[in-house]
Formats: sequence, C-alpha cells, structure tokens
Amino acid sequence: MATGKKSGFFSMSSSGMGAGPTRRSMLKLTAGAFAVTSLAAPAIVRAQTSSKILIGVPSSLSTPYGVADDTDHLNGTTLALEEINAAGGVLGRELELFVPDVDKLSPESCRQAIAACIDKKVLAISNSFLFAPIPALDESAKYKCPYLQGNTQRAATEAYKADPVKYSHVLQTDPSETNYGWTYPLWLKKMEETGAWKPKNRKVHIVSEQVAYNQTILKAAVESLERHGFDAPALTDIQYPVNDWTPVIKRLQEEDAGAIMINHWIAAEFASFCKQFAANPVRDSLVYLQYGPSQPEFLELGGSSTEGFCWSTVIGIYGDERGQAYRKKYLERFPEFEGNMGLVYTGNGYDIIQYLKLAWEATKNPEDFEANVKWIRENPYRGVCGMMNMNNEYQEALHYPDNGFGNQATELEDGMSQLFVQVQDGQHKIIWPNEIAESKLRPAPWWG
Repeated sequence: MATGKKSGFFSMSSSGMGAGPTRRSMLKLTAGAFAVTSLAAPAIVRAQTSSKILIGVPSSLSTPYGVADDTDHLNGTTLALEEINAAGGVLGRELELFVPDVDKLSPESCRQAIAACIDKKVLAISNSFLFAPIPALDESAKYKCPYLQGNTQRAATEAYKADPVKYSHVLQTDPSETNYGWTYPLWLKKMEETGAWKPKNRKVHIVSEQVAYNQTILKAAVESLERHGFDAPALTDIQYPVNDWTPVIKRLQEEDAGAIMINHWIAAEFASFCKQFAANPVRDSLVYLQYGPSQPEFLELGGSSTEGFCWSTVIGIYGDERGQAYRKKYLERFPEFEGNMGLVYTGNGYDIIQYLKLAWEATKNPEDFEANVKWIRENPYRGVCGMMNMNNEYQEALHYPDNGFGNQATELEDGMSQLFVQVQDGQHKIIWPNEIAESKLRPAPWWG
C-alpha cells in the first residue's frame, strides 16, 4: 500500500484473461484482488495438480506517471506467461502473477510493494523500474528470491558492487542510465559522419529535470562531450511538472546550439514540448529527447509535431528478424497497440519470464533462490531485447556500443544495444547502431 493512499493488487493466471490489461483499464483497478480460475487447456489442468509458481510484478496502477511503461511490462510478462502455461507450465507447474500497486517516486511505496510480494511468498520478482530502488532492494534482501528488473540505475548496481552478499539476488537486466550520457556524444559524432546532420556549431544545450536519474545522465554527458570534440554544454534546469515550455524554448533559441538534449522522462510533457517547439523551432538543431518518447502516449498526444525528433533507450526490442517476429506476436495478442506499440518494457517483461523459465528448468527447483540466481548470473540469455549478461561487478547487462566508460561490450551479440530512434512518418524507426538499424537519420522538418 502506498503511503497516504489506498493501493491495490490483483493476481492472474494465463486463462480467462480476455484482451489483457491496458493503461486505461489499469487506472481503474482499486484495492482488492482479482483471480481467474477457469482453465483453457488440458496442459493447464495438469499444472494445477501441483503448486503454482507465483511471480511478483510490482506495477504502477494508479499514479499519474509510470502506468505506460508498467502496462507494457505487464503485457509482455502476460504474453510469456500465457505461452509457457499453454505448453504445460514449468516443471508441470502453472505460472501466476501477483501485481501490487506501486508509486515509483515514493521510497515507502517501493518498499511496501516488495513487502507485499514477500508476504505472498512469490518465487521471483519482475519489475520494469523504480525511481527509489534502494528501499525496494533492502526489503527484498530479507527474502532473496530472484529479483530481475530494468531499473537502469547505476546507484542500484553500485549498491550490489559494494555489498554483493546482501544484494546477490538483484539482477539489473539492462545497462545503467550513465550510458545515456556517455553515449550521446558518440551518437552525435556518428550522425555527423553520415553527412545527414551538418552541425551549425559545436555547441550543445542540455535541459535537465531534477530527479536523480536525469542528473546522473547529465553528469555523464558533461563528462563525455569534450572527449568527442564538442563544447562544454549550456545547461538549463526544469522541474516536473512542466506546464509551459515557452521559457525553455526561448532559452534554447538564445543559445542556438547545434545539438539539443531534453533530459526529461515524462511522455506527455515531451509531447507538449514537441508541439511548442514545432511551432517555434531552433533552426537546424538536432534535437534529442531522453527516453520518454518510448511510451505510447508520446505519439498519441504529440501527433504530427513529433516528426523528426530523436530519442534512445538502453533496452528495447531490436529491429532484427527475431525482434520483428516478437512485435508481430505481441500485436496479435494486444491489437489495441497497433501502430503505436511500446518498444521497451514490452520486450523486457517477456524476456525476464523466459529467462526465469530457463533457470527453473535447469535447477529443477524454483524454491531454491540461491541456485536460480547463480544460474542466471552464470548463463547469459539473448532475448528479443538483446543479450542479458549480468556476470560482472555491477550485476547489470553489458552495454553496446562501447563508449569507453566500462561495463561495455565490443560486439553487438555480447551485450545489450542502446537503440537510437527517430520519429519518421509517425513511427519510431531505429537509426543507429547500424547493425540493427531500420532506417537512417532524416532531416527534421525545422532543418534547411
């Protein structure tokens, strides 16, 4: 239960779920429980004869932020669960989800969501991300079931590095947010080398939100920019919520930098920025938006004004044959997202469940937490979002491409690739790295 308000949970198995939760239906969930008992196939009937494998999936159900990412994560998780249960489960046991509500920005809510999972005696925890990860990690350390998540935060993996015994069970399935800042100038340089972007100057302007996630990215970007031949950046601060971007755009125009980074995370506010910027742009600047456009609301709310903007994610569904096949399968299960499918946690939720399945089948004992964590750490897994290799000092996925700052992979298939994306013709298209690109950088509408 989140501090200061009621918080709910629900549980689900694979059968009788209809079209699955959407971000709209999830917002309507209230305190209480929802269980499904009907059975869809003989394989699931057999699975019911033994105890179920319960997986905790803390998710934002009622907050004004985080619902889009967590809906994507829960949908991907659900898809994997349904596939596995339809094939007979794991070791003849049906998988089931327990989904407690969580406020990502509240340390106490993050702790309580994990405590709720422990109370339910889940055999693993899967989560997209929390902005207050340490209280959650500390709570989970009392129980130590495998805890796989996409927190994308070096502060959390540094906690593991400092105390690998206490946090031995915590595995970050993606690279940390430091890589956003470290890789940003490398991407600028690569876009310049293609000739598609001809920078009008070497100036960079970074507009940053104040949460720790964005401040860590800012610090890393400042550290890396001069290595790649760019000027020290101009800096502008913002504070959530941003109701009017006019003062920020005025400041961007005054600086007139060749490269602009809006280091925020809220999709709806990015959509608002795009509308205002498109009406009064900084001519010929390459504009990068930090992560938030990955959420489906960005295209829904921003419409045609989002055309030409770039963004990236350190975890996302590749555009290769395997990734395209998964996108097709996902949209067959969740057709309401046709034309605007989330590309990040839709894949991560799916990959985590498939990874856990492999571990449980290898150890033949889902209740042996230590053995399953050890197997996951020692056996990297290539999912639809790339390679999860967490056998390192941070117990986080290796990052690709190599930006020179450590915990990197030099080859695509040895790490998890950061995906740089541009909105083209109303769709997200991967433009770099070249090995998995779907398109190339196009001139933005405000260029020329």
